[in-house]
Amino acid sequence: MGITSKMIAGRGVRQAEKLGLDPGRVPPGQYVTERFPVLSYGPNPPYDLATWSLAVDGEVSEPFALRWEELLALPQQEVTVDIHCVTRWSKLDTTWRGVAVRDLLERARLKPTGTHALVHSDGGYTTNLPVEALLDDGVLVAHAYEGEPLEHDHGAPARLLVPKRYFWKSAKFVRRIEILPEDRKGFWELNGYHNDADPWTEQRHWF
Repeated sequence: MGITSKMIAGRGVRQAEKLGLDPGRVPPGQYVTERFPVLSYGPNPPYDLATWSLAVDGEVSEPFALRWEELLALPQQEVTVDIHCVTRWSKLDTTWRGVAVRDLLERARLKPTGTHALVHSDGGYTTNLPVEALLDDGVLVAHAYEGEPLEHDHGAPARLLVPKRYFWKSAKFVRRIEILPEDRKGFWELNGYHNDADPWTEQRHWF
């Protein structure tokens, strides 16, 4: 007999209880890991901080691009959040440092027509989100994890962090946030993953 979602959910609850954590923090169908599994589409793209930039453009009044040192000079936030991967692992109490995406969008001055975002990464990966999700607390362009610069396997030099969605929405190697007047699916969304990716309702796949 195969492993069912109910069995995995029970495992996650037991793991949280064993760690002295609230089992209600583990979404349905997830198990808790203390490791940080590495899952990427394609090879890690090379980068050079001397030429790296992050653009915010599209349906905004003041598009801009930041160099690496400009990103680090902006007000920084540190957040401790739980993260949940569509492949069923959850990692609790992870700590990240970076720039709030809400601050970047305020600087760009969103137009009323800007309702969605397509996030672009080095290597060609994309993912989509409603602008409302990017304005939420804890959503960062993150460059540090657990007090250390991001490792390449985890998206260095910077990645998006959207803790309330399955982790494929937290695009690694982020280079551009394109604001759009309508929704446009990204890589995994075009390949069968759910458009919204809410772990609490198990929005894993369209089917």
